[in-house]
Amino acid sequence: MLDVCLLGTGGMMPLPYRWLTSLMVRYNGSSLLIDCGEGTQIAIKEKGWSFKPIDVICFTHYHGDHISGLPGLLLTMGNADRREPLTLIGPKGLEKVVNALRVIAPELPFRLEFIEITQPEEEFILNGYRLKAFKVNHNVTCYGYTMEVDRAGRFDVEKATENNIPKRAWGILQKGETIEIDGNTYTPEMVLGPARKGLKLTYCTDTRPTNSIVENAQKSDLFICEGMYGEKEKTKKAKEYKHMTFEEAATLAKKAEVKELWLTHYSPSLMWPEEYVEEVRKIFPNTIAAKDKRSIELTFE
Repeated sequence: MLDVCLLGTGGMMPLPYRWLTSLMVRYNGSSLLIDCGEGTQIAIKEKGWSFKPIDVICFTHYHGDHISGLPGLLLTMGNADRREPLTLIGPKGLEKVVNALRVIAPELPFRLEFIEITQPEEEFILNGYRLKAFKVNHNVTCYGYTMEVDRAGRFDVEKATENNIPKRAWGILQKGETIEIDGNTYTPEMVLGPARKGLKLTYCTDTRPTNSIVENAQKSDLFICEGMYGEKEKTKKAKEYKHMTFEEAATLAKKAEVKELWLTHYSPSLMWPEEYVEEVRKIFPNTIAAKDKRSIELTFE
């Protein structure tokens, strides 16, 4: 299962009632953070989650409202006597940007490992899940992310028997591991049925609508997407500054056939996002104007 918390939902600047957009996901003892704007530490504390399991931090892009909280978070981790390495993932230039920010956090008791994205799409295998970065359309290089947890097929006793698999190998193969016994190699496909539906989460912000979003968000259990403006009259402004409206996000959700859409990254001028949701639900019924710390537990069917 995936524990998902949208820590904050604001864009551009933190407000007394709305932290900057940041997502935290917990899976199998590890935690992934996407974006780390000013105030992200406070949002994590308010949620009651721990900094310690965070082992991957991804960045969509390098505007201040998405990365300026990083030095403080690194210092907090260091003060907690963290020793395990921390993986940072982001567009090209990541190491240069982070090292510039670290002028105020120069000494850390743990190693930073940098993965810079240079292609339109790149996939990484991390901590038992697949993470895919895909390029979107903002006024600087920007990426969205999908996180997928695959689910193996059911153990097939008849298949195992037909393939003459020793019973002592069944449990190991069921876990997805290969085993060699008496010179014979046995693989999981020899005892498992077709793969079952896994879990899929997609997150994107600071972008115009793109085909890459529709393609990568396809069939997501949860789609978290920027809705900078709820007002129809601000469509022109959204286009000018490379952001999205509620209606545009809902249209993407419909095209991608996702289960649920959470809107986020609201303009500071958008005081009451929920006032615009009913109209948007005519496009995609399962749309939610998310508030800070909105959470869900995604579980296998």
